[in-house]
Amino acid sequence: MSEALRHGGPRAAASGRPVLKHAVLIAVAFCMLYPLLWMLASSFRSSQDIFSTISIIPQSLSLEAYVRGWNSLQVSFGRFFWNSAVIAVLSVIGNVVSCSLAAYAFARLRFRGRNLWFALMLGTLMMPYHVTLIPQYILFLNLDWVNTILPLVVPKFLATDAFFIFLMVQFFRNIPRELDEAAMMDGCSPWRIYWKIMLPLSLPVMATAAIFSFIWTWDDFFGPLIYLNDMETYTAQIGLRSFVDSGGESDWPALFAMSVLGLVPVFLFFLFFQRLLIEGIATTGMKR
Repeated sequence: MSEALRHGGPRAAASGRPVLKHAVLIAVAFCMLYPLLWMLASSFRSSQDIFSTISIIPQSLSLEAYVRGWNSLQVSFGRFFWNSAVIAVLSVIGNVVSCSLAAYAFARLRFRGRNLWFALMLGTLMMPYHVTLIPQYILFLNLDWVNTILPLVVPKFLATDAFFIFLMVQFFRNIPRELDEAAMMDGCSPWRIYWKIMLPLSLPVMATAAIFSFIWTWDDFFGPLIYLNDMETYTAQIGLRSFVDSGGESDWPALFAMSVLGLVPVFLFFLFFQRLLIEGIATTGMKR
C-alpha cells in the first residue's frame, strides 16, 4: 500500500503534464486569435458599441455593416477585390516562373561569374525596399506606368524577389545531379531538363513560393498606395483605408466587415495548399 502511494505521486505528475501543456497552448492560441475574433464580432456591432466592450460574442448578427461596406463607397468593394486578385495572381505567376528559372540557372548551370552574381542577388535581401523606391518611381513615371498595375506586376516577371530564388536554389541543389546527366545523355537540352525534370520534382517549393507571394501581394499596402491614384484601380487594402477619416467620422463596422472578407481569400489559399507549403519548407535545405 505504501509502495503504491509512494509511486503514485510521480505517475500523477506525469499524467498531469500533458493536461497542463494543452491548457497553456489553448490559452496562448486564444490570446493570438482574440484580435481576429474581436474584429469578427465588431463587424456585427454598431459604431457606438464597438469600443465599449471587449466581448467576442456579438449581441446580434446583423449584416448591415457588410452591405454598407460593400456599396457605400464611390466604387463597389467588389472592384477592389478584383484588382487585388488580378495583381496577386499575376504576381504569383511571375514570381514562380521567373524565380524558378533564375534559381535553376544558379543551382544547376555553370557559367562565368555565377558565384558573384549569386552573392549580389543575396545582397539585395539586406537592402530595404525604401532604398530603391524613389529611383523605381521615377523610372515608372517616365514609362507612364503610374496609376496602373504595371509597376506592381512587371517586376515580378523579372525575378526581383531574391528570397524565392534563394529558397528554390536550396531545393534544386538537393535534387540528384545524376538525373541531369542521364537526361543530357538522352539528348535533353537545359531547358527541357528544367521543364521535364526539375519542375515536376519541385512542386512543394513552387507551392511555398506561390503561397507566400500571394499572401504578401494581397496584404501589400505600401506599393499600391504609391502607384495607384484612381479609386477604380485601388486594391482591397487601399479600399479599407477609405473607411477611416481622420477629420470626420470613421465607419468602423464597415471597415471591420470588409477586413473580415479580405481575410477569406488568404485563408482559403493557405487551406488548399498547406500540405505543399509544409512539405516545401520541411524539405528545403535538407540533404536527401
